[in-house]
Amino acid sequence: MWAYADAIELAFGTDVDYAQVIKEYGADLTGPSRYSPPKVESIEKRAMAGTPDLDVASTSYVERQNLTMRMQIRRMTRLTNAFSKKIENHRAATALHFAHYNLVRRHQTLRVTPAMAAGVTDTMWSTEELLNAALSMEAK
Repeated sequence: MWAYADAIELAFGTDVDYAQVIKEYGADLTGPSRYSPPKVESIEKRAMAGTPDLDVASTSYVERQNLTMRMQIRRMTRLTNAFSKKIENHRAATALHFAHYNLVRRHQTLRVTPAMAAGVTDTMWSTEELLNAALSMEAK
């Protein structure tokens, strides 16, 4: 719990509104339903830094991001034999996913890439442009 709070402070400093959502789950399931999520029995919300609005504090965005990563990065799929033998390869695969997700992939609800929506770039990158940028960074 505190490792995450320390990481938030390291990344954003003290100028951040940050809440923690703590979920208590029921007993683990067995048999064929063991892959189903357990029932949430209680939820507690705590202000960890700043003045977060606890009424809207939610885990949905991070849970959706985690699902997207598991579905698109083979080495993060549950119960798989696809894994990185070296941390450098794992980092590269994760970086490639996020670069593609934000710079190349047009998102249906946004109708543009997230990087375009955020004003980081004004064009949708091609996969070739992404790989050339990655290779030019590696050469430096």
